[in-house]
Order: sequence, then C-alpha cells, then structure tokens
Amino acid sequence: MTLPLEDTLVGYPSGETVNSATVLHSEHLPDGRLAVLLERTCVHPVDAGWPDQGADRAVFRVAGAELSVLDCIVGATDGRTLHLGREIPVGKGTEGWAFVVVHVLAGAAVIAEGDRAEVTVDPGHRARTSAGHTGCHLASLALNRALADRWKKDTRPDGLGNPDFDGVAIDVSLIGENTSTDTYRLGKSLRRKGFMTDGVTDGLAEVEDQVNASLADWVASGAAVRIDRDGDRLTDRRYWVLELPGRTVRIPCGGTHASSLADLGSVRVELSTADVGGTIVLTMGTFIG
Repeated sequence: MTLPLEDTLVGYPSGETVNSATVLHSEHLPDGRLAVLLERTCVHPVDAGWPDQGADRAVFRVAGAELSVLDCIVGATDGRTLHLGREIPVGKGTEGWAFVVVHVLAGAAVIAEGDRAEVTVDPGHRARTSAGHTGCHLASLALNRALADRWKKDTRPDGLGNPDFDGVAIDVSLIGENTSTDTYRLGKSLRRKGFMTDGVTDGLAEVEDQVNASLADWVASGAAVRIDRDGDRLTDRRYWVLELPGRTVRIPCGGTHASSLADLGSVRVELSTADVGGTIVLTMGTFIG
C-alpha cells in the first residue's frame, strides 16, 4: 500500500466551502470506519498539536451517493502507514513525511482511489465556528490589555504590544459555535515569569469590565479580518490578521474566521476563577451576538 507523499491542499483558509477533488487513498481504520485522503479539501480538520477548533460538518457526493463526513483530522504518512492526530510520531516538515487531511466516513461507505468527490461544508456551522474563533482571538487581546499592569518582568508582547498573558498562561482553548472557552493556570511557573497572581480573584469583576469595554470599542470599528498564508498546503504557515484603526495585528493560526468584526454583532466575556489542586485557574468564556 502506497500513500501520497505531498501535504494536502486546503481551501478553508480562504473561506472555501465547496470543492471537487480526486480520491488519493482510502483505508479502513481499526475501529472499522473509512479514512479518505483527497488531493484538495475545503473541510477544516482537527489539528493534531493544538485541537482548539473542531472539524467542519461536511458531505461527499461520489457516483450519485451522499456520504456524511463523521470526523476530519490531521494525519501524517511516510508513504507506508497512516498516523492520526496524537499518534503522529514526527513534527510538521519532517523530511520523507506528508501531512494530510483525513476525512472519516462510515465503514460501509463505497469510495476508492481515483473516484471524484464533490465536497460540501455546512456553511452555517462554519460561519458560527469562525465567529467563535475570531471572538476568541479578540478576547485574548483584550484580556492581555486588562492584565498588562500585573507584570513585574518583561515578557513577550502580543500583536498590540501588551504583555502576552494569553500566550504565556494558556492551558486549554476550545472553540464552539459563537463561543469559546479559554483556561489559564496562574501557578508557580507564571509567577516566576513575572506575573503577579495575588488579588486576581478579588479584582476579577474590574478586569471583566475592562475586557468587555475593549471588545465593544473594537467591534464597533468593524475592522476587517483576513487570513494570510505562505501557501495552500496544510502545513504552510497561516496568520489571523486584524486591521484595527491605526494598528495591524497578526497571530499565527490555522483555523477559520469571520471576515470582519462587523459580522460578530457583539462580543462579551465572562471571567471566573477556581482553585484546582492549589493552583488558581482562570476561565474566560467568550460569547458572540
């Protein structure tokens, strides 16, 4: 069995939701479902390294049959074996390996190498998830701004020049439809980097108000959003770009996004803290519309 040794071409960064492509490979997974590789896809997969955004909802149309895509995930192959998600043994860009988008279909699906597939993504689900992802980035910038005076050591800046609390403290980020949830551990490691955790819980309402005020100002600007990319392959570097008045923000990101802050309607956050095994965990829920 020989698998393709080129990274999959992807159209979702440009907003593509429909494409036609040739099936390069199909094989049954250990759980009985069918894994399908295409030369090109508009379906956003779950990333192996940072699985914050879930897979698009999509269907294949092949030889008159409509086949639901049950899951979509990043995989990698050395030309002999297909590895999925967390099981990938090498990093992106490793010589002799290809990183591919793996579409998972029901095991009874009839699809073979050389077939032509018409791929369609659910545009409503894509739009709501993209709004959630854009709101997540925007909220992280607003949180960084609100916490900027809590640093007593220099730390790396974010796209607006504020200390990048989000980038340094993030533990888990989950993108949903018109929402996102981000959790941050305020432990010893963060304190060693210079962040002052004392009093965070007591001052949380004020921080939340500051975050929401920044979000309201930015959304009111209707600033344009776009994805810049180094190429059309799955592993090519991509960036979320926000054109705020007088300032351009760039954040590395492989997800999908709204094309304007005006599309979001409104963005607000709710902040909470909890003690988890002696460590304060800050949770930020972001809500669109």
